[in-house]
Amino acid sequence: MGKTLKKLLIAMIGSLRDLLPILLVILFFQFLVLEKPLPNMTQLVTGMIFVVLGLTFFIHGLEQGLFPIGESMAHAFAKKGSVTWLIIFAFSLGFGTTVAEPALIAVAAEAASVAASGDMIAATEEAKSSYATGLRYTVAFSVGLAIVIGVIRILKGWPIQWIIICGYLLVVIMTAFAPREIIGIAYDSGGVTTSTITVPLVTALGVGLASSIKGRNPMIDGFGLIAFASLTPIIFVMAYGMII
Repeated sequence: MGKTLKKLLIAMIGSLRDLLPILLVILFFQFLVLEKPLPNMTQLVTGMIFVVLGLTFFIHGLEQGLFPIGESMAHAFAKKGSVTWLIIFAFSLGFGTTVAEPALIAVAAEAASVAASGDMIAATEEAKSSYATGLRYTVAFSVGLAIVIGVIRILKGWPIQWIIICGYLLVVIMTAFAPREIIGIAYDSGGVTTSTITVPLVTALGVGLASSIKGRNPMIDGFGLIAFASLTPIIFVMAYGMII
């Protein structure tokens, strides 16, 4: 119990240190540039306390739960020696975590509203819900596929740079042909997929898998799955826009 409290205290100090630059920027521009007092001081202080607590528990949760379980499952699959089950797990992990991403849900809903106002789809709740759901599942499928590609890369020892270069060349080509209305959404989709839920589990999977395979370096081979997870949604969402 004492060790847990000590770890939480250390994490809280780290969260305060991380938030300090943001706080200093706000205070500098508020007092020296805008020359106005802070509005709702009590609300601001309360909000900062909640942010510090939220970051503290989130980081502690990652260290205690998500990172260990991701690495342990990667070790278990490598020990089991079943590539098929590993591929199924990798796809399911990428798909499941992306569907649950709050940022993606918000962006998909906003994209549906904008598409309806721009007469791209019917301005009905059913049409907007269908568009947002299709967008979410397209992105989730692309991330699942990205994690599979990343896992195969670790197993085979392929260099990451050539896959990334080819992927972005495809993005550039598709950008020239995709509808203008979908391009911005596609590029943003690559960012919102790699957020609070996806990143910890996917990173732990890559590092754990690379650590379990003889001849693989966790620093060289273990990282890079997030790069694939950021790249493939751009391609798939532009393709989704072309089809829709």
